[in-house]
Amino acid sequence: MARLFGTDGVRGVVGSELTGELAYRLGRAAVAALAGHGHSSPVILIGRDTRASGEFLEAALVAGICSAGGDAMLVGVCTTPAVAHLTASMGVSAGAVISASHNPPEFNGVKFFSSSGYKLPDGVEDEIEAIVAADGGPRPSGLEIGRIRNDPAEVERYVDHVVSAAEGSLAGLRLVVDCANGAASEIAPEVFTRLGADVTPIHCEPDGWNINDAGAIEPTVISEAVRRLGADAGIAFDGDADRVIFADSAGGIVDGDQTLAACAIDLHERGALEGVIVVTTVIANMGFRMAMERHGIRVEETKVGDRYVLESMLALGAIIGGEQSGHVIFLRHATTGDGILTGVQFLGLARRTGRTVRDLADSMPKYPQVLLNVAADAAAMADGGGPVAAAVRAAETALDGRGRVLVRPSGTEPVIRIMVESETEDEARAHAEAIAEAVERAGRLEAG
Repeated sequence: MARLFGTDGVRGVVGSELTGELAYRLGRAAVAALAGHGHSSPVILIGRDTRASGEFLEAALVAGICSAGGDAMLVGVCTTPAVAHLTASMGVSAGAVISASHNPPEFNGVKFFSSSGYKLPDGVEDEIEAIVAADGGPRPSGLEIGRIRNDPAEVERYVDHVVSAAEGSLAGLRLVVDCANGAASEIAPEVFTRLGADVTPIHCEPDGWNINDAGAIEPTVISEAVRRLGADAGIAFDGDADRVIFADSAGGIVDGDQTLAACAIDLHERGALEGVIVVTTVIANMGFRMAMERHGIRVEETKVGDRYVLESMLALGAIIGGEQSGHVIFLRHATTGDGILTGVQFLGLARRTGRTVRDLADSMPKYPQVLLNVAADAAAMADGGGPVAAAVRAAETALDGRGRVLVRPSGTEPVIRIMVESETEDEARAHAEAIAEAVERAGRLEAG
């Protein structure tokens, strides 16, 4: 069996890669693994995003948990960071979220959190995977089976927590909030309204199939909405609201690098940036590194994936880190990337300092960066990657220190991600397209 857990849980196309049977076995295996770590008869808190498939996958996961003697606490539709927070604050054994985050609606996933609210360590995921493969786990009967408890109102605990993390009011801010018809559709407008913003919600009408039709993965939508409505700013989430993208009053897009830079610099200027360090990934813009160097802030790089950012933060004692895609982790307030919390912090910074969203974005220069995705298998890259290696060497030679090249398999989708950074977008695009052609060629060689 191929490895189940990627960088962000078990994820795949529903019905073929992620089935009800697999969700059931994951539930049974999770109970067995948790029992081995001191959680006999564990209570697992479960939330899901708005995908139609989440309904039956939740039922299957819960059936697996209860059949193995665990209890399931259902909080309904809520964001991934809400599940993480509730898992830690309510003292349950573990948390699980049924979501494929930014992926299209035909995908779904299952991701587990430990009792502390952090993603499960790789070792525990390996244990769950081994139990799934063996179709193992406890099989109690009679009065020893688990129970189900429905507690959707508990999500208000998370709302209160995020509101309490604000450092001031957002009164007077005209804000467009794009929830991508996802898990934030009810939560995010409530948070920003409670903080005093004049909120115009868009794409907050999920039907089970329209998740990620807009939001953070389609930033032109929030850009156009801000311009059309004459708002001061826009904020857009992905399907499970663990990432966020902003728009300034002119519709200019503000990504995770710019958000992280502004918040890290502010913390440093206030003497609150512990260790004077910020964690990011290898794909962070060159301008981010330049801005941090200018302010005397050390930059630690990790592989792409917010779990790797978090691991590095915990190891180094860093309190802030993030990714260009919009995952930002404020470790004093959360155990994972949280788009709504990031919005509260970033927009609060703007109001507190009297600066605009564009002013904050300009905390760092931004080098042109071209990102391409090519449908290809990572194994095919390894076996037939000669053309790819040659194309990468050619690009690096031509750039000669004036830019960067990064080619990597995605941890959440069957694609190869290509990033090229240069002084001009035209040059970056030319090299990125040449590498993309080489990836396609390598895939054909492997298939042939």
